Amino acid sequence: MDAPVPAGRLQRFSRGFRFLVDGLATGLAAWFVLLACLACLVPVVSLPLLPRAARAARALTALERARVARHLQVRVPAPPAVPATARAVLADAAVRRDAAFLLVHAVVGTLAGVVAVSSPIGAVQNVVLALTWPLFPAATTTLNTPVQSWPQAGVALLLAAAYAALGPLVVPPLARWHLRTSAALLAPPRESLVERLAEVTATRAAALDAHATELRRIERDLHDGIQNRMVAVVVHLGAAERALRRDPVAALPFVLTAHSAADQALADLRAVVRSIYPPVLADRGLAEAVSGLAAHSSVPCTVRTGALPRIPAAVEAAAYAAVAEGLTNAAKHSGARRVDVHLGVRGGRLVVEVSDDGGGGAQEARGTGLSGIRRRVQALDGTVQLHSPAGGPTLLRIAVPVPG
Repeated sequence: MDAPVPAGRLQRFSRGFRFLVDGLATGLAAWFVLLACLACLVPVVSLPLLPRAARAARALTALERARVARHLQVRVPAPPAVPATARAVLADAAVRRDAAFLLVHAVVGTLAGVVAVSSPIGAVQNVVLALTWPLFPAATTTLNTPVQSWPQAGVALLLAAAYAALGPLVVPPLARWHLRTSAALLAPPRESLVERLAEVTATRAAALDAHATELRRIERDLHDGIQNRMVAVVVHLGAAERALRRDPVAALPFVLTAHSAADQALADLRAVVRSIYPPVLADRGLAEAVSGLAAHSSVPCTVRTGALPRIPAAVEAAAYAAVAEGLTNAAKHSGARRVDVHLGVRGGRLVVEVSDDGGGGAQEARGTGLSGIRRRVQALDGTVQLHSPAGGPTLLRIAVPVPG
């Protein structure tokens, strides 16, 4: 009846020990990330690098968020994507929460990890010293007491036993406390949860509105374009039938006109199908499809693609549309000489960035299609950021959640 108790204690010690040791590694990494952020802030010339440092901080907090969620078996909500500009990063509350967590974790995580590893290291060190003291007569225990005789070696063994017993007593509660503290720091504040609920409600409404708008567009294209052309085909075929009864030679122009109208109706139908979901995405995937857009762009375009997991079709279509809109605006409106496109997954989100060196001044209210991109992305619970000051450059950035 008593056997499961020590086994349970050993299991709790093992889980807590792994959590604290992993926290020691991420705590040390937190120091480097914080120093990198500080190095971007102090010199003015390095301030444009702050968004990259903030994304590194977000990646480290995402790793800690996943560790805490795995150990507590709960879901810790992730914050929105890191802004693209240094000024927006400085004003972002989520970035400040990341910095606060990393500062606490750099201190607490490092110290807690050191406490965890000191138990087995102290036990092993004292046991080895008790068994090999004749070879090292000047050696001392972890408490700085000499071991120069077998009685003193026995004291070292007792000290090793104390270290071994102290680990299961200290490590599990320390790990539980560190877990709860990390979860509290990583979770969004209550106010943001209320805002998130309002955002989800608005996103749901936007998704329904976007769906209704898309259905109306498809219906309009089918009614005003394809249906009219098919009516023309029927009319011309009817005229050809009547001509065949009177003069077969005179029926040929009507047949040719009907054939041309049928070809045009088929082309219109293909265009409608492509607008719903571009076939190139199904055939070649998002990365290759975007490379195809860049290859046909009138402005020289460079595409950088990170490792992309399997992405839902709706997310791929929204990302493809955003890149197409960014390239179109760069070619028609900005006078850009170069466009850079970057695709990648960061923090569980597909991030698409389209930047150009043109004159800037892009606005959603001007009917450039950017408002449609925003509705489409927000319907997928994503975010859209447009930075296009007068004189340029222009940066269009979307971030859409993708399954892990």
